[in-house]
Amino acid sequence: MQVEKEIYGEDAMEAFGASLAQAFEKGAVVYLEGDLGMGKTTMVRGVLRGLGYEGPVKSPTYTIVEPYEFTGLEVFHFDLYRVGDAEELEYMGIRDYFSDQGLCLIEWAEMGQGVLPDADVVVSIERIAQGRKVLVEAGTKRGQLALSGLANALN
Repeated sequence: MQVEKEIYGEDAMEAFGASLAQAFEKGAVVYLEGDLGMGKTTMVRGVLRGLGYEGPVKSPTYTIVEPYEFTGLEVFHFDLYRVGDAEELEYMGIRDYFSDQGLCLIEWAEMGQGVLPDADVVVSIERIAQGRKVLVEAGTKRGQLALSGLANALN
């Protein structure tokens, strides 16, 4: 199952992220794919806004992970762009972040290949003429449930 949408502008990307927030379940692992500047962090900001977070959202390029706590849910925003070797993630205890009470949003997941769990949902962003094309695909049964909820929310 997949959902595809064309998005024009930062506000629209954030709004789409907010709709994703309503579809994700606790324990979900989400890979965010796309070149630099495609709007991955903007989408994460939308997810967090959709969950009720009002503070600043920055890319964790240098810290690797930025945690956000909500009642009954922990959200972890990872940016693995600067990871040289997936083994580095083992040293930071990355497996501890993946639980049934968390939501993990991972930019540049390919840098953690072999260490990260499989994605429940993969969000791919690519440039089109004046905006972005976003493709959301399910990788697991949990992901299929999320995409069913997203498809319903967008219709």
